Amino acid sequence: MTTASVLPPPPPNPPGRDDSATIAADTAAHTVPLPPVEPAVTPSSRVRIATPGRIAGAAAQMAALGLIGPMVFSALFGMLGGGIGLLFALLIGVVVLVALVYALFAVAWFERARVDGLYGFGLPALSPRRSPRPGFVGFLHTVWLQAIDPGQWRAVASFTIGTILGLVTLTAAGLVAWGFALAIAPIVGWPDTRFLGIFPLDGFAAPVVGVVALVASLAAIVGLAVLHGVIVRAIFVPSREAELEERARTSDTRRAGAVRAAEVERTRIERDLHDGVQPRLVSIGMTLGLAQTKIDDDPETAKALVAEAHASTKSAITELRQLARGIHASVLDDRGLDAALSALASRSHIPVTLDVRLPRRCSRPAEAAVYFAIAEALTNAAKHSRATGCRVHVRLREDGTLWARVEDDGLGGARVVPGGGLDGIVNRVTAAGGTARIDSPQGGPTTVEVSVPCAS
Repeated sequence: MTTASVLPPPPPNPPGRDDSATIAADTAAHTVPLPPVEPAVTPSSRVRIATPGRIAGAAAQMAALGLIGPMVFSALFGMLGGGIGLLFALLIGVVVLVALVYALFAVAWFERARVDGLYGFGLPALSPRRSPRPGFVGFLHTVWLQAIDPGQWRAVASFTIGTILGLVTLTAAGLVAWGFALAIAPIVGWPDTRFLGIFPLDGFAAPVVGVVALVASLAAIVGLAVLHGVIVRAIFVPSREAELEERARTSDTRRAGAVRAAEVERTRIERDLHDGVQPRLVSIGMTLGLAQTKIDDDPETAKALVAEAHASTKSAITELRQLARGIHASVLDDRGLDAALSALASRSHIPVTLDVRLPRRCSRPAEAAVYFAIAEALTNAAKHSRATGCRVHVRLREDGTLWARVEDDGLGGARVVPGGGLDGIVNRVTAAGGTARIDSPQGGPTTVEVSVPCAS
């Protein structure tokens, strides 16, 4: 963990936050929906589902689902009936229905993990939906989003189909046992050799019918296992055409984000040059011209003017270095994101606490997107939020996502302004194939959270 603090107090700011670099949300929270480029592991439609190991595993799992599935659905339908029946009894039914939504999510999570563990499709883990809205309204919206989550319902449908196939598999397994017993009836002297308990089987008829029933039941179990694999692949794994369409849409989104990020960055550079370095260079030129006119008549004044121009030149060089650092952070390439963020925190006008835990390097586009997102968030916090401190957390998650969160203790209530600072964050993150979430309720705090694929 790296910690850095800078002690000078934040500069005074007016109450309103109307600057073009302001970045957060119009309401209590603002979420920027960005489609991911690809999941950490792309589901494969070319996985073989008819291997002996997967057929045996599918048969065993279907039999287990045939046993536990009816009990699970009995509990779910009981919760549904109880929730509806108690809906007007002190709203107890609402609690039961909310519990039902998350019970369905648990079933869906189990089913998705079971299918991926059996077939190795590479499915991303199912995660609960969350609303960007704050407070109780946000909680209700979260429950609603979870209740209509198509991924959850696809998994529940798969669990339902698996339960039905499991009941048929258990029946076929019973026929396997019956056929085996009938086939060895002459050997063990089994007296009851009636077919379906009605028609007597004498002589060789009993073992022949037993062998036929045994083979047919085993074939039925194998067929059900293969059918299960085909169905779950159709449910969970998108077709090749759908994958190509999604990649095309994602590519368009990333390209648009990259173009927009370039426009915002160009505008920022032009503004910094026009408002900062250019006036200083003009002032230096005027000061040197004045010194030139006085160098013969008043050498002392000329020396003072040259010294002033020299000091202004140093300041201009410093501004140019800062501007260049905003375009490209060389320390990011040389020493990685941890060192670059430490240098960034040391230059901040407000104290910054860093918590960076990165076991390895990510791709340069991913690190650059996260670095500039954090840099812009810290700049906005120092300029507009009246914050007295910021916390920055950076993690490399198990799914291969580079995640960062910046939270200040300022006033909140920031606004998204096209062409502003965090508009640039959103565009950079979009171009890198990631997602951004900005939360800034009135009274604070303002939180900026970004996730970028490590190999983007």
